[in-house]
Amino acid sequence: MKKYLERIWNGIVTENPTLILMLGMCPTLAVSTRAMNGVGMGLSTTAVLILSNLVISLLRRVIPNEVRLPAYIVVVASLVTVTELTMQAYLPELFAALGLYIPLIVVNCIILGRAEAYASKNPPLLSAFDGLGIGLGFTLALALAGALRELLGNGTVFGAQVLPESIEPIGIFVQPPGAFLIIALIIAVMNAIGIKTRQRKLVESPCDGRCGLCSQACEQKGGAKDE
Repeated sequence: MKKYLERIWNGIVTENPTLILMLGMCPTLAVSTRAMNGVGMGLSTTAVLILSNLVISLLRRVIPNEVRLPAYIVVVASLVTVTELTMQAYLPELFAALGLYIPLIVVNCIILGRAEAYASKNPPLLSAFDGLGIGLGFTLALALAGALRELLGNGTVFGAQVLPESIEPIGIFVQPPGAFLIIALIIAVMNAIGIKTRQRKLVESPCDGRCGLCSQACEQKGGAKDE
């Protein structure tokens, strides 16, 4: 059970696709003008991530290596089509708000990246949990960015009035530049409160214990040689 929970934690914090890996920035900048839009896009992507990771992991020994990327795209496109039609039928307002960015999930680098880097090399259930973790991390990042942009740009959160109407909204936050400012602010806060990620640990301490791959001379490496 621990390894499955680790996959979820990894996607939400350690390798958050938006705030750590800086992937999927196109939908992040475009649809995070409102918190609800961010949640809708995030959950749609999460559903596709879970199912695509599961299917690709199940087929990993069947798909020839030479055509793996086209095969991954076919799998993801099929799942995105089902997701798009479902949203159009049951969530028409959200479907209209997200518009073109739903079919563009097909070429989202987060989905193809997890398929190539993880699902194609690991068991189905573990791959599904990896998709769940990455999807939740993406959803939380979009929801947080959307809530902050909506609050500062319109004075509302999830459509509910939060700031007094006497306070003038800052219109730039519902424009594309506002997304860059909010994402930068969130990352700055993460760094300030000391959220440790593998990338940050390597920046703070370049030695990750793998001496065979390290070109730097250090005491640990010297000690290994002496031994």
